[in-house]
Amino acid sequence: MSAAYRDLSLWFDTLGEDVTPRPALAGDLDVDVAIVGAGYTRLWTAYYLAEADPSLRIAVLEREVAGFGASGRNGGWCSSLFPASLAKVARGSTRERAVAQQRAMNATVDEVGRVVAAEGIDCGFTKGGTVMLARTHVQTRRAWAMVEDERSWGFGKEDVRYLDADEARARVGATDVLGGVYTPHCAAIQPAKLARGLAEAVERRGVTIYEGTPVTLIDDGAAVTPHGTVRAEVVVRATEGYTPELPGFTRDIVPVYSLMIATEPLPQEVWDEIGLAERETFSDLRHLIIYGQRTEDGRLAFGGRGAPYHFGSRVRPEYDRDERVFAELKSVLRQLFPQTADAEITHTWGGALGVSRDWYASCGIDRGRRLAWAGGYVGDGVGTTNLAGRTLADLVRDQYTELTRLPWVQHRSPRWEPEPLRWIGTNVGLRVMTAADGEEQRTGKDSRLAKAFGRFLGH
Repeated sequence: MSAAYRDLSLWFDTLGEDVTPRPALAGDLDVDVAIVGAGYTRLWTAYYLAEADPSLRIAVLEREVAGFGASGRNGGWCSSLFPASLAKVARGSTRERAVAQQRAMNATVDEVGRVVAAEGIDCGFTKGGTVMLARTHVQTRRAWAMVEDERSWGFGKEDVRYLDADEARARVGATDVLGGVYTPHCAAIQPAKLARGLAEAVERRGVTIYEGTPVTLIDDGAAVTPHGTVRAEVVVRATEGYTPELPGFTRDIVPVYSLMIATEPLPQEVWDEIGLAERETFSDLRHLIIYGQRTEDGRLAFGGRGAPYHFGSRVRPEYDRDERVFAELKSVLRQLFPQTADAEITHTWGGALGVSRDWYASCGIDRGRRLAWAGGYVGDGVGTTNLAGRTLADLVRDQYTELTRLPWVQHRSPRWEPEPLRWIGTNVGLRVMTAADGEEQRTGKDSRLAKAFGRFLGH
């Protein structure tokens, strides 16, 4: 495997296969559907399109290799999380449609598991659920409020439930655990293996993937590359954190970096103390997001937000690594699990995720522009991309279904502000979330800063 790809993440380093780029586009091409990028959204869309109509001519255009972006670098949570709250979704539609959106998200986790099994994709899919730990009294109140809110929308114990201190510690043996929230609607995966396996699955269905083929312009049914122009009835743009690099889409999505670390494989006696026996994914209820999982080969993979937004929505390889953030992640991991104090950190990596201006993921189609799109997952895209792929497959084929009636379909997020306002606002938000956690530790009360800033997020 090329060192350039192996170094992308723990997940690429442990693929167990040689990553050799597929041939690039060799000239102009006419197809039915052109899909820009070979990450999860694009591959799921190709998969369901080819399954529904094997006669479709589908081309996937990828600048690097399948899974190169967030699809091969994320935390490995195939979850039912949707970035906009139920209340926010309901305000823009109805209560019933908001609930339908969440139930579709819940069911998506099992749909991913079904395809993984059917296609023989060895990505370690293990549906152990998610534990969100409460480690302060403020977080305990937040945990109760989360569960009560879910109940008010009609979701029962089979969807989410409160854990007392003993129950939470039995699942996740972290320090200072006072309680938590558990949902079964999440699976731990090896994300690069899922992306690479999906690429092979779509090729088996007759889809052609052109790698080493950057798209420099999307224009009314045409995807322009240095190797030729691909013309299609519909071009699917689902470029997430890389979207601002495309002319005309500079302010549609902001790339925000999330960074990760991973330990060496830990001995069983350490896992006996830490728990995660069912490979539960975990986080806690602080404002500045952290997340982790027990990998299939017995490591702790742990990540968080905290890297700065870069002026002009720039995405650069050097931004994937920030020693200050890695040091903070190591510190937090060892605060949570002192048992890892002597464990070697073998991998550090990062990548850009995509955030829409209203923290509301969306998918849709513009027939006039011959353009379909999906994105704005705010880091919760492993599961959401599957729902997007199924929905886009219906939209592209002009099918009116339960999926195309969901409220995120045809949602239009506002555009981000021009620079320097975008840089100021995004980085101020990061500082606010950091300060909010400190405020709660000092006062023992819910952060006023977080409450004030929450209206700019998915609340």
